[in-house]
Amino acid sequence: MPKVSPERLEATRRRVLDGARRAFASYGYEGATVRRLEEETGLSRGAIFHHFADKDALFLALAEEDAEEVATLVDDFGLVGAMQKLRDKDAGWLGVQLEVSRRVRTDPAFAALWAHHLRAITRATQARLARQRDAGVVRVDVPIETLAAFLLLVYDGLVAQLATGMPVQHLEAILDLAEQAVRDSPPQPGRDDK
Repeated sequence: MPKVSPERLEATRRRVLDGARRAFASYGYEGATVRRLEEETGLSRGAIFHHFADKDALFLALAEEDAEEVATLVDDFGLVGAMQKLRDKDAGWLGVQLEVSRRVRTDPAFAALWAHHLRAITRATQARLARQRDAGVVRVDVPIETLAAFLLLVYDGLVAQLATGMPVQHLEAILDLAEQAVRDSPPQPGRDDK
């Protein structure tokens, strides 16, 4: 049996992930049957499941990949910056996010696995807010945990809106409003700050 190079294995794994993303986004978790996964990837079930133990492992790999990407974006640009990057996401990425939300709600085992990734995103958000607070940029009258929870709710709402294909009116103004909500506001002229 000829040995397959690591590069080729990784390229095939990537092909499986990309095709599975399309299948999960189009048909949902349950509707992404093995036949549909084969059609979307252009690979046999043997090739698909050589890289992933089962459909659940494949879906979790996509969700984990996305969670790591979001945590990195939050660390680099903040959660509002990550929200700005959502405009560039395709329907496949957004559809998987919607499917993650549904599975968290309906599948206790998946919800338990997913809690770890959600904590990582929350920690990255809180750490960035804390750094910004130390720099005098973030308001001090609201706990960091509350500010992070607010931004995560806005983020989740934006993902849900975009994933369902609904247009987001005034996105820039909404993102500005979210950012202003966590910023330390400068004293207003004529206001007596004691």
